[in-house]
Amino acid sequence: MPVKRVGIALLLAAVGLSGLRASAPQMGVQEIRPGMVGVGRTVFDGTRVEEFKVNILGVLENVIGTHRNLILARLEGGPLAQTGVIAGMSGSPVYVDGRLVGAISYALGSFSKEPIAGITPIAEMTEAASFTDARPIGARVHVEFPLTRESLTAAFRKALSWNRPFADRAGDAQFTGVNSLAVAGGIGGDQLGTLLRPIATPLVMSGFEPEVADTFGGAFREQGFLPMGSAAAGGRPGEMPYDGPLKPGDAIGVMFVNGDLQLGGTGTVTHIDGTHVYAFGHPMYNLGPTEFPMTRAYVYTVLPSLFSSTKLSSTGEIIGTFLQDRATAIAGRLGPGPHLIPMTLTLESDRSGTRTFHFGVVNDQLFTPLMAYASLLNTLASYERQYGASTFTIHGKATLKQHEDVTFDNLFSGGDSPAMGMASYVVAPIAALVGNDYEKVELQGINLTITSTEEPKTATLERAWIDDPRPRAGRTVPLKVLLRTYRGEEVVRTLPIEIPANATGSLSLLVSDGGRLSQIEQRDARPPQPRSVPQMIRALNKTPRNNVLYVRLLGSDAGAVVNGERLSSLPPSVLAVLEADRNGGNFNPLHTATLGEWELATDHAVSGTRTLTITVSQN
Repeated sequence: MPVKRVGIALLLAAVGLSGLRASAPQMGVQEIRPGMVGVGRTVFDGTRVEEFKVNILGVLENVIGTHRNLILARLEGGPLAQTGVIAGMSGSPVYVDGRLVGAISYALGSFSKEPIAGITPIAEMTEAASFTDARPIGARVHVEFPLTRESLTAAFRKALSWNRPFADRAGDAQFTGVNSLAVAGGIGGDQLGTLLRPIATPLVMSGFEPEVADTFGGAFREQGFLPMGSAAAGGRPGEMPYDGPLKPGDAIGVMFVNGDLQLGGTGTVTHIDGTHVYAFGHPMYNLGPTEFPMTRAYVYTVLPSLFSSTKLSSTGEIIGTFLQDRATAIAGRLGPGPHLIPMTLTLESDRSGTRTFHFGVVNDQLFTPLMAYASLLNTLASYERQYGASTFTIHGKATLKQHEDVTFDNLFSGGDSPAMGMASYVVAPIAALVGNDYEKVELQGINLTITSTEEPKTATLERAWIDDPRPRAGRTVPLKVLLRTYRGEEVVRTLPIEIPANATGSLSLLVSDGGRLSQIEQRDARPPQPRSVPQMIRALNKTPRNNVLYVRLLGSDAGAVVNGERLSSLPPSVLAVLEADRNGGNFNPLHTATLGEWELATDHAVSGTRTLTITVSQN
């Protein structure tokens, strides 16, 4: 008998648990009437879901476009009378008579005297965030490096314009319900749409140096995030006791980078349908298909503010993947998290030995380079000088699937911020590859070793010469260069130059730093853009380095750049054929021929250029 009773009890407990996790029935927006009273659910403290009262005021119709609606409501209960609508409440589910209506998602202006919120209908959330196996290319956002707060903000503003008034003009939105004067202290119903904004998303930033945090936090703030410091994601064992499996009203996080840095946003779960999770009720960036880690989240407390109250929160363990970022919701699946791009950074310092840092960066055309840049620059700013006399030497590679590695080998010294120059040197190729127009590139990992010293290592090319100005063809002659270091010391280096056997007459010997060489080649050759990912990688791996002098032996024979490849000293008949096909856009003429190329590595970031004229004889 006791065994039978235990069995019945377990059965009833299982039925009760399944009932708690079952999806609530939904209420369509056409059933909404002013005066209805509902219940909202969210976390104000810790992980416990609490209820608050929702008084329905009416419906704003066609606020974004046809059949895009917003339910207007006044909130009561908990801390809301003191805080107003709280950043982090985005996605809080609202129920009327036990039926799910939608998600708290929009707030009415700033400094409002009452917590009046907009509710995104649940049907619009689930319809917009449909799930597909295919993941087409995401939003194209062009970001210039070195990155500044102003350039990042401008790039976001140009490409991601979702964070605008819910309606552009007062007459666009139609309010149905109670008298508009009773809604917002004299604000007309046709004006409500222009005042509504998505509720801000708390941006969890842990481990960020203040200046880097200001650069990124300021740009994110412009796009509807509210930056804040936080404890490390996940916290200490036992610090975050979650109340069972994920459920509507729970706090939830979206992670951009983890490991020795943490960056992510937090909001609230609206609806769970099997393994599908819907949250926020408004977009994060409206990127479309995404692969962002879905995490649990912990709310430490609510910070009241006249301008914008917010939940002080942190992200936790990864519990799934957010696959959609749409105009009315973010949505994803419970289960394994997405593949994060591993980034390992070893910092060797002449002051404090060697440290190794590990990061996991999201796989996304916009956020992969941004998070890699933030991780790299933040590490240098935290442990080394970001400004002033310093030198950074970098070695490493970015590993790509089905393509050769992108290699990094350079030295940065002098200038206003060698750290920013080095971070840009690493991230700009990654941004070009993940955002290319030819094929999807899978970045498998980034591994870097950086050696730093608080000593400038710069030098200027003052002179270049050869002892015999009339060398013979087929012979090797020594090219000598004089460098003057930042301390005024003279350094003489010698490079053997082999004169080609078929060379004759007057030739030019160009000795140049990498930056000026690139300018000369762009001016004279006007090379076309690479036409494939392999061509892009070859071009990136040939990028001139700061600590190398480049030597070119140039003749007057014509050549061409064909399909992105440089061809020197072409016969006239071949040039004629290529010239005839010039309209195809694959041909650019070269007025000089490169007869030989050499490199002279130095221990300094070298600058300067010299050109010698030599006469080559055949005997």
